[in-house]
Amino acid sequence: MKKIAIFGNCYQEGYLSLLQRFFESLAGRGFDVSVFAPFYKYLLENGVVVPDGMCPVGNLHQDVECVISIGGDGTFLKAAQWVGDREIPILGINTGHLGFLASYSLEEMDELIEVVACDKGRVERRTVLEIECQAMPESFWPYALNEVAVLRGETASMVTVHAEVDGYFLADYMADGLVVATPTGSTAYNLSVGGPILMPTLECAVLSPIAPHSLTMRPLVVGCDSEIRLTTSSRVEYSRVSLDGRYFMMACDRDELRIRKAKFSVMVLRRPSGSFAGLLRNKLLWGKR
Repeated sequence: MKKIAIFGNCYQEGYLSLLQRFFESLAGRGFDVSVFAPFYKYLLENGVVVPDGMCPVGNLHQDVECVISIGGDGTFLKAAQWVGDREIPILGINTGHLGFLASYSLEEMDELIEVVACDKGRVERRTVLEIECQAMPESFWPYALNEVAVLRGETASMVTVHAEVDGYFLADYMADGLVVATPTGSTAYNLSVGGPILMPTLECAVLSPIAPHSLTMRPLVVGCDSEIRLTTSSRVEYSRVSLDGRYFMMACDRDELRIRKAKFSVMVLRRPSGSFAGLLRNKLLWGKR
């Protein structure tokens, strides 16, 4: 891979010297590099000298073979939106907190550059969720790599989420909301509300209630080909629909949310060696006493 694009966030104050070395190393290896324009501007304003030939771009060039995301998991999710349905591999460099979607740190730049240059990485196909809702704004990107969450509105009152799977009534969740997560997102919001951890390459989704007002409400895993339909009722007029942190409001007792598997996947570029079990041990301290 020689044609790459760099996507990053604007919170890199502790990594500027390493970013300078990283860009110099990319130039030294002869990569054709484009940089997400806001990130490019941020680097210049903070004293990082971007080598000649590395140009800022708004939209991703058609011939890009790999995208490198520099930041945390939130930045990776935004990079996935930037790539859209083109299924270009995305490699994550963690300069955030947990960085569960990232494979490398900037201190490992020599190794990761070798992986990209020699096409040694392992590409994992990740399930993406797609939504339909009449309340969704026209410009809203209707896809989620981590999760779709239906949440109570601006109130302390619970929301009732009426759920159907493949046309059959499942349950009325009286709770703070309901998370519908992908296997990739099973270690994100889903994990924090007590949902199961799933192997990220599985093709399924998990429904996990948020603080349910019932001892009989438990997370449920459904197949990737299932269609999930959700409606809400509450003491307030609107509930919130969140896709990987982006949100809009849907009307209670009127709007319906449909969730299904998208027709494309997100391709995550991982280390040549390693395992999900190792990632759990390193990132989540799995099995530690």
